[in-house]
Amino acid sequence: MIMYKTNFPDKINVLSTVRYIDGGASTNNYSNFNLGLHTGDDESSVKHNRKLLRELYKLPSQPRWLNQTHSNICIDDSNVNVENADASITSRDGVVCAILTADCLPIFACNRRGTVVGVAHAGWKGIVEGIVESFVESFKDDELLFHFGAAISQEAFEVGDDVYMQFINKDSSLRNSFIKYNDRYRLNIYSAAKTILNGIGMDNISGGDQCTYLQQDKYFSYRRDGLKSGRMA
Repeated sequence: MIMYKTNFPDKINVLSTVRYIDGGASTNNYSNFNLGLHTGDDESSVKHNRKLLRELYKLPSQPRWLNQTHSNICIDDSNVNVENADASITSRDGVVCAILTADCLPIFACNRRGTVVGVAHAGWKGIVEGIVESFVESFKDDELLFHFGAAISQEAFEVGDDVYMQFINKDSSLRNSFIKYNDRYRLNIYSAAKTILNGIGMDNISGGDQCTYLQQDKYFSYRRDGLKSGRMA
């Protein structure tokens, strides 16, 4: 488990799981601490891991797991029956916001007072759809702090013209988040998210120095591991 060093108030706890942990139950390519029920892993193993997650880190409640669809939907406490979303926020004690990733960018956020917190699942599709902007708007606060969790690095993230053009059509300044690589591109997803945040006046950001693909001993990676990749929370 990684307890991130962030720019957040001391009372805000931010954590991210890794792929191996003592007591993890998943086997084979999911070894051993997969937390995603939708990956094809044995359901009982995932449920064991989720129970272990809560027990080991003394979470005050079961994390609110989302059905992530690479959308721009962010939910809060009032959306009690909504599960299809890619970000969640809360202002209530005891509520655990959570997302699952295996290359996509987890964006943690809170306001300066530490009274509202949240986390967003920002893959390239979600970024194009506007998940970053939607996430920020949900806080209804101009003074926010952000932390980037582990995602795929530019060195490992090769995309085609179609992805490149979707970013450029969204915002021409996002071209700076790509480098040309043969007849394709390499995308810096950290840079893309930061560019969008900066463009809406948000510049207090930490993190963004990990690579899920290259750090195989620590992280799951969908690009590296394929359809049977596990998920970090």
